[in-house]
Amino acid sequence: MIKKRPRPGFKVVFGFLRKDHGFRKTLPFKRSWVGIAVLAAMAAAFMFPAVTTFKQAMTEWGNLDSLFDLVAALFLSAWLLGWMIAPLIMIGILLLLLCGREVLQASPGRVEIFMGIPFVGISRRFDPARMRNLRLERPLRKSGTAWRGPHLLFDYDHETIALGSAIDGYEIGALRSQIEAATGTRIRRGDAPPDETSMTPEAVEELPAQAAAPDAGHQLRADPLSLGSPSTLVLITANLVPVAGFFFLGWNLADVMVLYWAESAVIGFFNICKIIVIGRWKALFAAPFFAGHFGGFMAVHFLFIYTLFVEPSQTGNATGDSLAEVAELFVVLWPALLALFISHAFSFFTNFLSRREYSGKTVNDQMTEPYGRIIFMHLVLIFGGGLSMVLGNPAPVLLIVLVLKISFDVRAHLKQHSGKPVMKV
Repeated sequence: MIKKRPRPGFKVVFGFLRKDHGFRKTLPFKRSWVGIAVLAAMAAAFMFPAVTTFKQAMTEWGNLDSLFDLVAALFLSAWLLGWMIAPLIMIGILLLLLCGREVLQASPGRVEIFMGIPFVGISRRFDPARMRNLRLERPLRKSGTAWRGPHLLFDYDHETIALGSAIDGYEIGALRSQIEAATGTRIRRGDAPPDETSMTPEAVEELPAQAAAPDAGHQLRADPLSLGSPSTLVLITANLVPVAGFFFLGWNLADVMVLYWAESAVIGFFNICKIIVIGRWKALFAAPFFAGHFGGFMAVHFLFIYTLFVEPSQTGNATGDSLAEVAELFVVLWPALLALFISHAFSFFTNFLSRREYSGKTVNDQMTEPYGRIIFMHLVLIFGGGLSMVLGNPAPVLLIVLVLKISFDVRAHLKQHSGKPVMKV
């Protein structure tokens, strides 16, 4: 049994590091004015369409008179959300190039390194007893660390940590002495003992899910689901609510199409939750990007469904696309919407989290996963809906569509939770 050790985890810091008694040194990043100018120009170029789109979106949100206005506002907002990821990253890097710094703080039994701009950044703590081989590195001109210039490196367990920028070769001896004096620990030289570089239970938990030990993750998802599994039964029950609405509440084709569009939104919501579980820090950028392109897809998709199925069912009503009447569609459907939301939530907690189905998945895979299911499902629904409109007697065809939807959902659910890594569509 390997002994547990403190985790050298990251944390977000607002403000400055707390000034402990000990050694503290600020190491500003090397300034590259050519790089700063190029990045500033790129950020400005990306911001120009963002500002234009923001103005258009605000105009649309201020004049919501019809469904088309709402869809336009939602689409522009979703596009803006996805587009802004790139310029925000550029602005963040630009701030780092202009004001970025690293702060090294050493005190008894602890070394802490802060990286960021004044008042906000990321801090990481290290155990000085596990630091090894503090040295000066002169990177090659085309290497990934060339922007630092001469800088410090030290080994920590199975990692190599970079520190500082444009470090003078004469400083390294003084820095070593000051760190050792402040921590009361001598920085070792040579290779680490096997117990420091071996993987510990904590290290496995700290790794992203796709990098964790595959045996442990797959063992929890080895047993495939069946028709009698709780999540499958909940799924079938939730899908029976629209059938009840058809028989007892008089729901028509338009109601069913709007309902399954709303279910796609629920799928998108829980997909964002899955991206957060899988990506952790990556989700700060991946989740808004997914919300942007998925939101745009959903906005246009709703306009298509409304024009093709809802408006023809509102014969003699010239104001059928008013926002009040659009809202009434969802009010009528609330029992089925609630049931479908509970079904997807139940599957998320009992399958994705409890069975650790996130193991072996990447953020990129998860971002594209919902589209295959949603597009195929709606192609079937639209084909069935079109057939019912052509035949002139929609009731039998609509009932068949509802049954096919249940069959498709159950099949997709069992395949997705089959105990094997989920294949991309």
